[in-house]
Amino acid sequence: MSKLKTLAAAALVSVALCGAAAAARTDLVLGVPLEPPHLDPTAGAAAAIDEVLYANVFEGLTRIGARGEVLPALAESWTVSDDGKTYTFKLHAGVKFHDGTTFDAEDVKFSLDRARAENSTNAQKGLFEAIDTVEVVDPATVKVTLKNPQGAFLYNMGWGDAVIVAPESAETNKEKPVGTGPFKFDNWAKGSSITIVKNPDYWGTPVALEKAEFRIIPDAAAAVPALLSGDVQALPNFNLGDALAQVESDPRFKVVIGSTEGETILATNNKKPPFDQLKVRQAIAHAIDRKAIIDGASGGFGVPIGSHFSPANAAYIDLTGTYPYDPEKSKALLKEAGFENGIKATLKLPPVGYARDGGQIVASQLRDVGIELEIIPVEWADWLKQVFTDKDYDLTIVSHTEPNDIGIYARKDYYFNYDNPAFDKVIEELNLTSDDARRTELYQQAQKILADDAVNGFLFELPKIGIWDAKVEGLWENSPIQANDLTQVKWAD
Repeated sequence: MSKLKTLAAAALVSVALCGAAAAARTDLVLGVPLEPPHLDPTAGAAAAIDEVLYANVFEGLTRIGARGEVLPALAESWTVSDDGKTYTFKLHAGVKFHDGTTFDAEDVKFSLDRARAENSTNAQKGLFEAIDTVEVVDPATVKVTLKNPQGAFLYNMGWGDAVIVAPESAETNKEKPVGTGPFKFDNWAKGSSITIVKNPDYWGTPVALEKAEFRIIPDAAAAVPALLSGDVQALPNFNLGDALAQVESDPRFKVVIGSTEGETILATNNKKPPFDQLKVRQAIAHAIDRKAIIDGASGGFGVPIGSHFSPANAAYIDLTGTYPYDPEKSKALLKEAGFENGIKATLKLPPVGYARDGGQIVASQLRDVGIELEIIPVEWADWLKQVFTDKDYDLTIVSHTEPNDIGIYARKDYYFNYDNPAFDKVIEELNLTSDDARRTELYQQAQKILADDAVNGFLFELPKIGIWDAKVEGLWENSPIQANDLTQVKWAD
């Protein structure tokens, strides 16, 4: 009898141990190459902010889904007036911010009025320009009236820049973000990692993960050993270069090459001589060998572009042939523009691989036609100040990862310093148009104008190179918006 009891006990222990071993993990460490400058999506242009916080910590009236579709978020439903100008949003009830304060229509009004205010620091203030008034109907209903119909209004409200914040915490969100999302901010070890934890009081469907850590890993040399050792379980968007082949052959990992909304461009200061001359910009366009840049800066995975538009969009047209690679044509254009003895300029490069690696290749290609570039590496904070805000630059390389953002070229204060009334007219009509077929026509007209004007050097669409543990499910394969949405992520049993 004693022996049977011992065997039974051993069997129970064995079953318990097997059950424990089979239990799915509830934590995840993701490696990301860039640290956000701060943690407020409504007050900064850096994609790294949204990549940590969008849909995880902060939510908007709507949200962008994995396929680029507009989905309900804090607004459970909405109606649109017959003239297309008034949107009445019905809000979810029982929602609280992470600090315990109640979410209601007053917070929506506060957030939208703050974003469009004259002194707003919102990096995408243009998203809110069409708003005329925001009215609180009752705590669960808010009415937004536009100055004119705007076909993309619901989509715009799904950007990270349009998330809803509370007046009680808005001013401290840069260091201690307080949202309504399924995760709460836990800790920011600057220079190292940002940790978020499950929100037990979330109003919607609970997430599977109890904790997620975004670990700052600036380069592949550090990312690969961290992944192979299991210290990091996911690199949601990371260019490993030559090391990718090593990871692809390892059955422990899944490698997914997806698409992004990241138009990677040789951004040009269009009002700064000599780049204010069309022939000079055309010369640059003819000097660019996109294939060499893609091979060197994106591991060969980037898709060439000829204008500021994603090839994944149904309205995309291939304009890469507008100014084909032709160094001799480039030299001839420089001579016609009065620069047969060459041009000297600066190229400011932010600290990302595609920019630093691509910058070396671009500088070599332009040097071959007589344009000598001084490469100036800058950190993100300096890039945002010098280039994006102060427009103190000649050329730079950056990926614009905001979705469907061709309208930025109509902004008079934008850092490209581009001004074309014909383009502005197309965007104005686009903003007023809801018909999909007409919107496609207008998108294509806009693409052609930018390509013809050689506003920037259009290089390639940034690929999303995702690598993660094969047992991790629910990470986005594509990036229709700059986000690492963890709301559906879990470990397989």
